[in-house]
Amino acid sequence: MPAYFAYYRVSTQKQGSSGLGLEAQQAAVRNFLQGGQPVGEYVEVESGKKNQRPQLLAAIAAARAVGGILLIAKLDRLSRNAGFILALRDSGVQFACCDMPDANTLTVGLFAVIAQHERETISQRTKDALKAKKARGARLGTPANLTEEARQLGLEARQRNAREHGGIRQATALILARRAQGVSCERIAEELNALGFTARRGGGFSQKQVQRLVNRATT
Repeated sequence: MPAYFAYYRVSTQKQGSSGLGLEAQQAAVRNFLQGGQPVGEYVEVESGKKNQRPQLLAAIAAARAVGGILLIAKLDRLSRNAGFILALRDSGVQFACCDMPDANTLTVGLFAVIAQHERETISQRTKDALKAKKARGARLGTPANLTEEARQLGLEARQRNAREHGGIRQATALILARRAQGVSCERIAEELNALGFTARRGGGFSQKQVQRLVNRATT
């Protein structure tokens, strides 16, 4: 069996010390290894405010040193975190995910495209909203104005999410990014299906459905 280095993630210091959530991830690793044990275990305690992950870097370094495999216990929401997935993509180490066994370098690369696109879109939308507010004569920089702006952006986000089904927004972001790279709609449909995205009416994506989303987003 190759050398596996397990990477766990808990959200608070208390959760890390108590083992809450950690035990479930350790059980997932043991199940993945069919009763085997990882060579090393690394627990990341995240506050939700910082993007630094020293334990991830340590696990990557350990796996790289012996040609081992980085075993991620719980990828889930991290698949939309640009900092994490870019570090994973650029690490050069082989990896596996207990909760997404089909994930691979291509998958993570596509997740990176989505995360980067969403980050740029949110940044531009915020700048446009502030610019429009300033054009209307509003003074920017006061707590009251910023709070109202945040409320408005939050309301728009909730309304947008209510209108959109599941991962359609993320799928559209990926489609547009991949089309800009010259990838065919047929190939994009295959990638979306491999990543587990579903169309509005359920089921997998087809070339026609991808083209329809392209047309809708660009007209």
